[in-house]
Amino acid sequence: MNYYILSYRTVKNYLEERPKYRAEHLLLAKEYAENGQLVLAGAMDNPADEALLVFKSESDEVARNFAENDPYVKNGLIEEWTVRKWNVVVNSMEG
Repeated sequence: MNYYILSYRTVKNYLEERPKYRAEHLLLAKEYAENGQLVLAGAMDNPADEALLVFKSESDEVARNFAENDPYVKNGLIEEWTVRKWNVVVNSMEG
């Protein structure tokens, strides 16, 4: 299994627009988390101009599919997103 980081760069009015799509976004995130593919996720603070989501899967397709179906992306709250493989060297969660 590999780790992939989905990185979002948010629009300037992200915090004002987010409530409109938050429930739907969190529902999607919960679905991916429950099946073990989404490990960690959250927005950066002060400023909330980025968000990072960590996926665990065989390929980057899972992270890409998430982004393509995310209401934040679909509704223009994310101005740019990228997926990169993360070569984890130390992982205390897996022993």
